[in-house]
This record gives sequence, structure tokens and C-alpha cells, in this order.
Amino acid sequence: MLILSWNVNGLRSIMKKGVLDKLLSSRQYDAVLLQEIRSQGGVPLTIMGLGYEAYPFPAERKGYAGVMTLIKTHPISVIKGLGIRDFDSEGRVITVELGDFYLVNAYFPRAGDDLSRLQFKLAFCNTIEKFLNKLRNNKPVIVCGDFNIARDRIDSSFWDEKHPGLTPEERAWFNQFLSLGYVDIYRELHPGVKAYTWRSYRERWRAMRIDYCLVSEEMRSRVGRAEILANVEGSDHVPIMIEIGT
Repeated sequence: MLILSWNVNGLRSIMKKGVLDKLLSSRQYDAVLLQEIRSQGGVPLTIMGLGYEAYPFPAERKGYAGVMTLIKTHPISVIKGLGIRDFDSEGRVITVELGDFYLVNAYFPRAGDDLSRLQFKLAFCNTIEKFLNKLRNNKPVIVCGDFNIARDRIDSSFWDEKHPGLTPEERAWFNQFLSLGYVDIYRELHPGVKAYTWRSYRERWRAMRIDYCLVSEEMRSRVGRAEILANVEGSDHVPIMIEIGT
């Protein structure tokens, strides 16, 4: 099973560029997790004709955040949100339950240029941690998306601990979360590799790896590949993918 995750920075924008259509038309991806769709949940006809079931979870605020999961296998269940209105109104998490694992599509809040949303971000992190652990009591979990956190120095082209995504608080939560038995599969398969998933439009030298696919450790042996698709343009993020075996 091939899983693709991508912060598209606007579904309408990425569809106009034709890049997402090209990826989907290859028909190689079994699940496609999109973040920051910035739409009200409408599914483009192009996508509907490619064999995917679409599960959008838009933000209430127009033109903001939102996630959408496209999947070829009809899920057992779909869970929209975390059960907390402050987070769910922003359309940040959608989960599909498959036969032997949960697949979670997550768009973590940004802490804000002035860190004004740092406490909101940390509250979200703690809430999704509890949510994922609860799911994991039932079956393994894969969570992919834009975490808006660079895990370590190797994951950023610059270092400023007052910059959103680089604060000690955000990185401490992330590494604590991994210690609970979740695997940063790209880093495990590519130790020491400097690779980024986001790059500033204005300051091209600013880049970070802030998009991840994490698997609960009981899924580790099933992961065959984990890649960053650095050559795919169209957003300030690039897609990431993992391959899950049977």
C-alpha cells in the first residue's frame, strides 16, 4: 500500500497547476492525505473520476486550514476531528479505519510568527497524543501530515529557537511523543540525510522537514520505503510517501 501525504497550500490552487492531477492519475497511490486544502470541502470532479473515495474535513473559517483524505479502499469508519471544538472548527484531523490499522491525516497548528499560538499548538499536541494512543489500544496507527515542527537541527536549514516549529517546547513534545513507541520512519531509513519538506517562498534558504509519516512501532516491520518527493512542485511543501507491506 502506497500512502502519499502533502500540504497542498490550497486545493483550488494546486488543481489549477495540474500537479495533483498528475500524481493521482498515476494511480499508484492507494491513499492520499492532503492538508491545508483551504476549501469548504468540495471535491473536484477530476479527483472523483480517478477511483478514490474522498473524505474532506474543512475548517469553518473560509479559505483556512482543512484536511482531505482520498482512499481507494472503503474504510470501516471515518472519524472527523478530535472531539474538541477549538481544534475541530479548524478542520485539522481526519481518521479512516482500515482492516488492520488506523490512518490519520493531521494538520498541526502553527505556533505563529510571534509564538502567540504556541500554547494552542501544545494543547493540540497533547490532545492528538491522547487520541492516537486511544486508537492504538485497538489497532496500530499511521499518522501523516504537516506537524509544523522540525524534530532536530538536521531537520532545519537555520536555527532560531524563537521561530515557530523550532521552539524547545514543540520539539520536546515531539520527541516525547516518539518515545511512546512511534517511529519517524523517514529518519530511521535515512539517518544523517538532510532533506526538507517545506521551503519559504520568499527566503529560499529557509527550509525545514516538518511533514512526517509516523508509524506505531508494531507497524515498523511492514514499512518498505519512506521518501520525500523533492521534485514535485506546486506548493511551499513537497509530498512525502511511505510504502506499507502486508
